[in-house]
Amino acid sequence: MSKKLTDRRRKLLREIQHLADTAIFGTLSESYRTCGRASCHCQGPGPKHGPHLHVSYRGDEGKTTGYYVPKAAEQAVREGVAAWQRLQQRLRKLAELNQAHTLRQAREERSR
Repeated sequence: MSKKLTDRRRKLLREIQHLADTAIFGTLSESYRTCGRASCHCQGPGPKHGPHLHVSYRGDEGKTTGYYVPKAAEQAVREGVAAWQRLQQRLRKLAELNQAHTLRQAREERSR
């Protein structure tokens, strides 16, 4: 493996390790709701209660599932889901580098 390729892989692997420490699998959604109090502002055309943050994901059985995110955890969950998305991008890049390395090795062996 060339030094340049090795350096790129090492850098990617460091990024992947860092992202894996905080990654949270899922997709974020926000909802706004009305409450049950008849005199509340949310019952009219005004603003509703929210936003309420939810994470949804495809579970082991292939069914979509999810959970409510408490206010205290919102920032950490937002960062974790963003880390998951960046982690996927970095893994794709690593796979591309691995593919290039494998094909280069095969060509070199064939030419010997």
